[in-house]
Amino acid sequence: MEHSTIAAVATPPGQGGIAVVRLSGPDSYRVAEQVFRPMDSRKRVADAKGYTALYGQFADGGDLFDDGIALFFRAPHSYTGEDAVELSCHGGDAVARRLVEACLAAGAAPAAPGEYTRRALLNGKLSLTQAEAVMDLISAGGRQGAALANAAKDGALARRIAAQQQVLTSLQAHLTAWVDFPEEDVPALEDSALRAALSEVRAGLDELIDHYNAAAVLREGIDCAIVGRPNAGKSTLLNLLAGFDRAIVTPIAGTTRDVVEQAVQLGDIRLNLFDTAGLRRTDDPVEAEGVRRSWAKLAEAGLVLAVFDGSQPLTREDFALAQRCAECRAIALVNKEDLPLQFDVEAIAPCFAMVLPVCCKEEGARKLIAAAVARLLGTAQIDPHAAALSGQRQLSAALRARDGVAGALEAIDGGFGLDAVSVCVDDALDALYALTGENATDAVIDEVFEKFCVGK
Repeated sequence: MEHSTIAAVATPPGQGGIAVVRLSGPDSYRVAEQVFRPMDSRKRVADAKGYTALYGQFADGGDLFDDGIALFFRAPHSYTGEDAVELSCHGGDAVARRLVEACLAAGAAPAAPGEYTRRALLNGKLSLTQAEAVMDLISAGGRQGAALANAAKDGALARRIAAQQQVLTSLQAHLTAWVDFPEEDVPALEDSALRAALSEVRAGLDELIDHYNAAAVLREGIDCAIVGRPNAGKSTLLNLLAGFDRAIVTPIAGTTRDVVEQAVQLGDIRLNLFDTAGLRRTDDPVEAEGVRRSWAKLAEAGLVLAVFDGSQPLTREDFALAQRCAECRAIALVNKEDLPLQFDVEAIAPCFAMVLPVCCKEEGARKLIAAAVARLLGTAQIDPHAAALSGQRQLSAALRARDGVAGALEAIDGGFGLDAVSVCVDDALDALYALTGENATDAVIDEVFEKFCVGK
């Protein structure tokens, strides 16, 4: 591990009340002493105790250019486990940039993306799953997503996996002793007890894997296509969900000719909405291209909101759309509930998980759609404080662990002997240690920290 002292701005760029420049490493106090002058001349940076603060001025050479606060942390009682100092100056790019430049001139090195959290990992302050949760917490857009990330950061997933590791390690120790030391008269494990322990671990892994997609939606959001015939109310729906007039709405069919994008927070879920051109046959080459893009967006979206005009009879285009939606996670919104119903709802119902009568001009429809989306995506059933997998790396490791446990159960049922069971249990344990990062390679750690921002 590199033992240099690093510096970076830990707050987002742009104007704000304060900006924070973070120092971490063995020379943090020495660097801070060169760029920070306590207002109380009796105070010295070198003597500052951990978890204390000083008010003073920031210096670039002999030039005092701002005033602010210095927070001090002594190793190992800091985020990184190293000596650390956080310098809070007035917000704004110019002041923060000058403070960082002063720190670099005093001997600090610029921090790489995620380097503070990486040092926390390597110094034993965080596990790999906790480190991954830090970035999830930073990027969370909703309360439940943030709660899931915070639970992981506090070790909920690490504790869940540790309990499963303990069960498998105990089994493996007994199996190894029985296979390798037959002369010691080690008692063989009863099939019933072995099967019960393995089944318990598999059930726990199944639960984590089954909840992965819903948890990912809460953390990352989902692409959602709004589709339907012209004038069904697609753009009105987009404006309702966005909370402002994002798309042009007119009585003229074909007003929307290209995909209009807008990110919205719908309850606890971030939807990346795509309002598409009305689906119909047309000789207009521009509108035809918009229709082609609409079908393409429907095929690739993680969620589809299909809008139908409830005041008009079902058309062939409506039915064709419903059939295409049968292969997607889709909700049918039968719009214009305020008008007499002319639409054949039962004809399209088998193609959708849910069919909702709504009026996209009324605010109450937003809450109704939010609840339906949460039910369909499974987010309504997620405990935000429970352990949850995050990212393809963790999911892949959990799947390998479950395959190993399933292989051990199949070996028991197939009468292949305890040595075969032992091999499968060993594979499962290896996957669980990979999940928690206890046998993670440098390449895996590099991959995890690629998505981190500078300053964290």
